[in-house]
Amino acid sequence: MGSPHPRLRPGVMSYRGIRLAMNRPRRRLETPIGASTLLLGFEQPVRISRAGRTPDTLVSVYCGPTTTPAVGEHGGRFSGIEVLMTPWAAFTLFGTPQHELVNRTVDPDELPHCLGSPLGELAAALAALPGWADRFGLLDEVLTRWREAGTPSSERVARAWSLLVRTGGAIPVPRLAEEVGWSVRHLENRFREQIGLGPKAAARVLRLQRARRLLAQGQSAAETAALCGFYDQAHLSGEFKAMTGYTPREFAQARRLPAQVSPAADRLSGEATSLVLPAHPDDWSGPGAHFSKTRRIG
Repeated sequence: MGSPHPRLRPGVMSYRGIRLAMNRPRRRLETPIGASTLLLGFEQPVRISRAGRTPDTLVSVYCGPTTTPAVGEHGGRFSGIEVLMTPWAAFTLFGTPQHELVNRTVDPDELPHCLGSPLGELAAALAALPGWADRFGLLDEVLTRWREAGTPSSERVARAWSLLVRTGGAIPVPRLAEEVGWSVRHLENRFREQIGLGPKAAARVLRLQRARRLLAQGQSAAETAALCGFYDQAHLSGEFKAMTGYTPREFAQARRLPAQVSPAADRLSGEATSLVLPAHPDDWSGPGAHFSKTRRIG
C-alpha cells in the first residue's frame, strides 16, 4: 500500500501495488465500497462481470460508484496499481458526471483528463520504473496535474460526503442537506453529478460498509443491525444480500474458506471487501453463484 501525497488527500485515498504470479486463473468477488477505483494494469487483462451486463475485458479499468457486486478474473499473472479515490475527487480528475459511471466498468481512456494522452502511456511509464515508491511518486505528480487542471468539485459536496462517511451512512438526508446549507433537491442533484449516487443510495452503501466492518470485528448480526441503523436483523440481511449476493452469515463463512484473501489484500484497510472464488465458475454453486459465472481467461 502507498499513501498519496498530502496535497491529493483526502480525495485520493490510497495506492496499492499489485504483482501476482500464479499458475492458475484468479477470480475475486468485489463488493461495493465507498470509493471509485482506477486500476492501471501493466500488461495482462482483467475480465470484470456484473449481473445483467456484458463482461468487460480490459488492461486498465475505471469503476465508478457501485451498489452491486462484481467478479474480476485474470489468468493468474497480473501486475498494476489500484488507485482508490472519493467519487468527488474522480469528478475533479476526469470531469465526467459521475451518474454516467454508476455500476459501470469503463476503459479509463474513454474518460477526459488534462494530459490528453492515453492512460496506457501512463501505465507503461509506471511499469518501466524500478520500484513501487518510484511509481507512487510518478502517480503523485500526474494526479496533481490532473487535479489542478480539472473541474473543481463543490466543497459542500465534499463536506456532505465526509459527514456520510463519518456517520456510516446514518445521518438522515434532510439533516445532511441542512448541514451544508442546501435544499434536499439541490443536494440530490449535486450528488448525482459529483458522487454518482444520490445521498440516500450513497448512505446505503456506507451503511453496508460499516456493517461489514463490524461483523468482521466479531459483532453479532443483531448488534450490527442496531448499531448501523437497520430496522432489524432481517433488514440487514436483505440489504447485505442485495449488494453482495450473500447474507452476512454466508459472507462470513465464505471468508473462512481456504485460499481466501488476507486482510492485507482487501481493497480497504480494515475492511472485509472481497472473496476469492473458485478458478472455474462451474466449481461454485454456493451463495452469489447467480452473478459469478464467467468464462475463464486463458
